[in-house]
Amino acid sequence: MKRIDFENGKITENILQAALPMLVAQLLTLLYNIVDRIYIARIPGVGTAALGAVGLCFPIIVIITAFSNLFGTGGAPLFSIARGRKDPEQAGMLLNTAFFLLSVCALVLMAVGLAFARPILVLFGASDSALIYAYPYLMIYLLGTFPSMLTTGMNPFINAQGYSTTGMLSVVIGAAANLILDPVFIFIFRLGAPGAAIATIISQFLSASFVLYFLRKKAEFKIRFLTPEEIRHCGSCATNIVSLGTAGFIMQITNSLVSICCNSVLAVTGGDIYISVMTIISSIRQMVETPIHAMTEGSSPVISYNYGARRPEQVKQASITMAVMALIYTLSMWLVILFAPHFLISIFSSDASLLTDTIPALKLYFSAFIFMLLQYIGQTMFKSLGKKKQAVFFSLLRKVIIVVPLTYFLPYGLRLGTDGVFLAEPVSNVIGGSLCFLVMLLTVLPELKSMKQNQTL
Repeated sequence: MKRIDFENGKITENILQAALPMLVAQLLTLLYNIVDRIYIARIPGVGTAALGAVGLCFPIIVIITAFSNLFGTGGAPLFSIARGRKDPEQAGMLLNTAFFLLSVCALVLMAVGLAFARPILVLFGASDSALIYAYPYLMIYLLGTFPSMLTTGMNPFINAQGYSTTGMLSVVIGAAANLILDPVFIFIFRLGAPGAAIATIISQFLSASFVLYFLRKKAEFKIRFLTPEEIRHCGSCATNIVSLGTAGFIMQITNSLVSICCNSVLAVTGGDIYISVMTIISSIRQMVETPIHAMTEGSSPVISYNYGARRPEQVKQASITMAVMALIYTLSMWLVILFAPHFLISIFSSDASLLTDTIPALKLYFSAFIFMLLQYIGQTMFKSLGKKKQAVFFSLLRKVIIVVPLTYFLPYGLRLGTDGVFLAEPVSNVIGGSLCFLVMLLTVLPELKSMKQNQTL
């Protein structure tokens, strides 16, 4: 397998070699979620109701993904920094500690989820009619918790070793299988929403098998189970992984929290139809954000490696390349959302009444989409340079401190109704994104300048 040369390769070339396969991988990962929604929405007679009900499961799925990224995006930058410092022993320990933590966490989450699925769904706003579709879907999906977490959590370590094409291939396998199996189980076998869940866990198992095989047999740094002695002494590695991964974890957990809050308020102010509206908006957001995530995550190993190797100019060049790529894409998608919303909405539903309610909500929700890019750039730099406190704070700021209170204050306090729910997001993008980017500039640039001066001396 061809690898990216982090040591001697050109910065822009390295980022493109890492980001483009990751972009394909992220887009295909998206199929795991949105293909289910597209097919479920078209189940004859019950499509809209089933879509809204299954949408109630998404916060739980996001929580599972958040735990995967806690260890994956927490461990991979540290792993890259250790490789940049030419410390293979530390790099290997970080890799295997992350694998151990992820495996234990997957088993715990699956057990808790299976035991409490029904009360959790009720807590998240599921009515008796919604439980008919949501409960069986979730119970089946939870059986695939370990392969799902393994694929998501260990793929960053494949990319961090320079095997970006292999990381993409691991996702291609699962996404292609899901694309084929979904209509088979939903329509041919007539299993409806539970059929979508069966197709998903089979696909996840195929992806996980490939990831496990590659990291056990082919990669430069191979995963293995920690020995009992290593488990007793892996506390430092585990703490560093979890503390750095907490930023991304909080971002995803708070996304789930916001979804729960939005569904709760929309059920009161707009009824069940607006839960379906929010499901479509969340799906579109996930679809348009995926390339931004791929560009920033694809740049992260390059930034981390050069930071570990004490190359400040290369770190700056990598960050600028990442920002320009993401800016061009974000501006393009922002225009599509504002001027061609019908196209995006029609991907998920052809219900005319649903379209009428979704278009104004979508435009309001994405009215300050460009400012969210500032949050992505700032967070990626903090995480890539191992700056845990800043990464965690700005993850909490935008969602927990700004969005959640506004989700209740704007609809009820200012009596904006459903519009208030959708307006909370752009307000948070402007405030949270701008502050995150500004603090990043004020802290990271002086550090890189000081690093360069010390090398000159």
